[in-house]
Amino acid sequence: MIVKNDISQAYDRIRPYVRTTPTIEIEADAFCNVPVSLKLEHLQFTGSFKVRGALNTVLSKNVPEAGVVAVSGGNHGAAVGFAASRLGHKAKIFAPDYAGDVKMARMRQFGAEVAPSGTDFAVVVDKYEAYAKETGALAVHPFDMPEVMAGQGTVGLELSQQVPDLDTVFVAVGGGGLIGGISSWYGDDVNVIAVESEETATYSNALKHGLDKGIKPSGITANSLGAPNLGRLPFDALKQHNRLSLVVSDVQIKEAQRILWDKMRVIAEPGGVTALAALTTGVYQPQKGERIGVVICGGNAEIDWFL
Repeated sequence: MIVKNDISQAYDRIRPYVRTTPTIEIEADAFCNVPVSLKLEHLQFTGSFKVRGALNTVLSKNVPEAGVVAVSGGNHGAAVGFAASRLGHKAKIFAPDYAGDVKMARMRQFGAEVAPSGTDFAVVVDKYEAYAKETGALAVHPFDMPEVMAGQGTVGLELSQQVPDLDTVFVAVGGGGLIGGISSWYGDDVNVIAVESEETATYSNALKHGLDKGIKPSGITANSLGAPNLGRLPFDALKQHNRLSLVVSDVQIKEAQRILWDKMRVIAEPGGVTALAALTTGVYQPQKGERIGVVICGGNAEIDWFL
């Protein structure tokens, strides 16, 4: 488990290297029946929150000559590439083929060597683990690592400073590093709600079947939220505070993308708006006067998604 002090220390560590992403309050009739504060984390370096956890890990560890290695569908790989190159290290990313051209290009853009490794994610993970063992490279897990989760938790720290009176915060879930960190920061002071797509619902699956029964990620969020299992550390953090899971469809996520564009002229990737979809679809009905926050966690959309 991580605690608030771990997140505070992570923030001190990474602050010179990350953007303090803005928040904006949107009027009540835009998404639901109350105003909503959006944390625009898609404006972060590399286009997602992932850079926070990657930087905290690389800054916390001794990095060998072989550099760092990760497995990723895109956003984590770009973050690890950015962190490694910014700090003078090599980075290699093993990626599933379904990551797509945009995500592959983003990882290379930020300095990583990318190794497309097939469509079976378990095989991709095996290759990543074998490379780390053979070369001694520092393995940076996408979500189930204390340093990663503490780094992602700094999103919650920042949001609590920017909008200090929130009642409820909505966070998308893949492997769980982001929501695990945010949940650990807020504790019982704020209601943190997990929002998942039907095809990448790792937390919902873990609540029903346990962590050992994995899923096969698919659908429009697979290249950002597509983990085969929720991480053990995130799961423990979420269970500690009995966090609720809400599940939305790909159709509802696409509609949330469209509404975000229509109302704000903001483009976010499907995984980035999954949390918002809980409000735009009415899956969650806020109480009168409830102070709502939503993390827009990623902006690496296909450039022509809205055409």
